[in-house]
Amino acid sequence: MSNTIIKVENLSKRYVIKHQNRERYTTLRDVITNTFNFSNKKKLHTSEEFWAVNNLSFNIGQGERLGIIGRNGAGKSTLLKLISRITEPTMGKITLNGRVASLLEIGTGFHPELTGRENIFLNGAVLGMRRLEIKKKFDEIVSFAEIEQFLDTPVKRYSSGMYVRLAFAVAAHLEPEILIVDEVLAVGDAHFQKKCLGKMEDVGKEGRTVLFVSHNMMAIRQLCPRCILIDQGKLIIDDKTNTTINHYNQISKNTKIDEKTHIHNEKLRRGEGAIRFTKIEITNALGESCPSFKIGESIFFKMSYKVFKIMDGVKIHIALKSGISRETVTNFEHILLDNPVLPDTEGDVTLEIAAHHVIRSGEYPLYFHLADKHDSPASIDVVDEVTLPLVISEESDLHTPGIPMRSGCFSVPSRIIESKIHSPNHHA
Repeated sequence: MSNTIIKVENLSKRYVIKHQNRERYTTLRDVITNTFNFSNKKKLHTSEEFWAVNNLSFNIGQGERLGIIGRNGAGKSTLLKLISRITEPTMGKITLNGRVASLLEIGTGFHPELTGRENIFLNGAVLGMRRLEIKKKFDEIVSFAEIEQFLDTPVKRYSSGMYVRLAFAVAAHLEPEILIVDEVLAVGDAHFQKKCLGKMEDVGKEGRTVLFVSHNMMAIRQLCPRCILIDQGKLIIDDKTNTTINHYNQISKNTKIDEKTHIHNEKLRRGEGAIRFTKIEITNALGESCPSFKIGESIFFKMSYKVFKIMDGVKIHIALKSGISRETVTNFEHILLDNPVLPDTEGDVTLEIAAHHVIRSGEYPLYFHLADKHDSPASIDVVDEVTLPLVISEESDLHTPGIPMRSGCFSVPSRIIESKIHSPNHHA
């Protein structure tokens, strides 16, 4: 841990983005005229500089497992490409003390015409390993990737999941000093993702260094004791993982979520507009907005909605998803109105999950579904992962002895503690 294996000093990467002038269509005559008119050539393109990475500096010690988080476009993948020597920096310096194996995107490092067997040996050779060394690891790689049946099939015929399984197995087992993994693990199934996280943890314990980029905060918390946050190419915070993620969630809350609705990025909503959520808020027992709870605390969902077309009743459905696989962990459904409802009806509802001793600590993306009581496709509003995720933190003294923590899909008791209709004539 005391030995620095990666040293990043004042690192920057600049790209030039060209924009085509779209004021009008360009004809062949325009192109020919502008090509030979040197005295008064009209600009067909404009350009601007974009700094994907901007003056980053940090050190990583041997055996560290470092998480890297940030919004899409923050510069995370560019940073990994710079460290992997896939692209050169515009300014700054990277010092590496060891071999690097990178798993950055589907297709990296494999020749599509070669078989899985041949690509294992090819990747080992690229890492500087002798054939005898690769043979010693061969059976272990194949077993981990679970592709024995397709080992002699060209990888261009592999599914994306098979491809990633083999790529990760090769990268993790050929003993690089530095293992770099981007978001590609999201392609695999839940079983394999957990397997990969376990392997990366083992790699760190063996004294090798892991850099892990993910939007899955639960996976980052599980694997990485230390985490850095990048935004617009700049280093925002470098601290313990919980501190960095809490800082990131606070930034997200302040910049992305509408103050009135507590919903961000409404373009991701689905539905035809017959009914809409107008507000979704997660609160504690004191009524304070709070996306983070300890095991044993009650969770309250306060929601408002508006009806725009006549509907045959109103039903609400909420689900908690796994932060790793996005599979449903638990869900609950309630009928809010059992009779026909007229347009312009507005309602408020508060729903409680009480004493959730059985929910494991972790991060749970949320799914909200509003519809008529028959769940007609024309009368829905789906708000899926556009609120902050629900965070459950472990607190051992709050766990009730004898009640096991649950995994997989399970039921949690929920109840409506308040439901109001603002329109006095809400029945048709």
